[in-house]
Formats: sequence, C-alpha cells, structure tokens
Amino acid sequence: MSTIIVGTPGYLDPEYYTTNRLTEKSDVYSFGVVLLELITGKPATSTDIHIINWVKSLVEKGGIENIIDPRLHGDYETNTAWKVIELAMTCVDSWSVKRPTMNDVVIDLKDCLKGAKRNNPNQNMSLTLESMSGPNLR
Repeated sequence: MSTIIVGTPGYLDPEYYTTNRLTEKSDVYSFGVVLLELITGKPATSTDIHIINWVKSLVEKGGIENIIDPRLHGDYETNTAWKVIELAMTCVDSWSVKRPTMNDVVIDLKDCLKGAKRNNPNQNMSLTLESMSGPNLR
C-alpha cells in the first residue's frame, strides 16, 4: 500500500521531496508561507518567482517598505514588521531542524503583537476578517 501526498504548490515542505515524510516542521513551513502571504499581500507562487525567494531578495537589500503589503499605506510598526518577517523566514528555512516549533511561532507572534501595542498604544491591534483576507491576487 502506498500513500500519495497532494500538496498545494508553494506550500509543501521542500524536505518532503527528498524524504517522502511530512513532519510537524512541515506544518511550520506551510504556516511560514501563509504568514509571508499575509505580510506581503502576494500569492505564494506566481509566474515569476516564489514568495520566499522574492522576500529573501528584498530582505538582503534591507528595505521593508517594498515587502509589506502596500494596502497598509505604511500604517505598521517597523520593528514589529521586521520581527514578523524574520519569523516567517525562519519558518520557511529549507532545513526543518532550523525551523522553530509551532509553539515557538505562537509565542513569538504574541510577543510581536505586545511589542507593537507597547510601541504604539493608540494603534488598534485587533485583527479583522478583512485584514486577514490573504493575498491580493493582482
């Protein structure tokens, strides 16, 4: 008997292709891709490039303003945004042993929200369905 894993392109752990095994860290990888979609407002894959490679190239250049979803119109706390991007990029590391656990991801995201609220107490940090609508498929 054999099992066939069907994954959505762009979300499947790259280690799966070499090991044929899915692990808890595979879920972390997929979550990292979703987190990048939420941060950027872009789909995981396009005809040009995978979101991970696109974000990685912009991180290397040091410019966050080109990574964050432009629909936010600059209304975000820069240090918190960097932390979320760094967390997402850690989640999508090609080596699963370098990825955090899902528990660590949750703790880090909570810390990011606390930090953003502390740095800008007047900013509304609540999430709405609209703010979580996913990538803008342009």
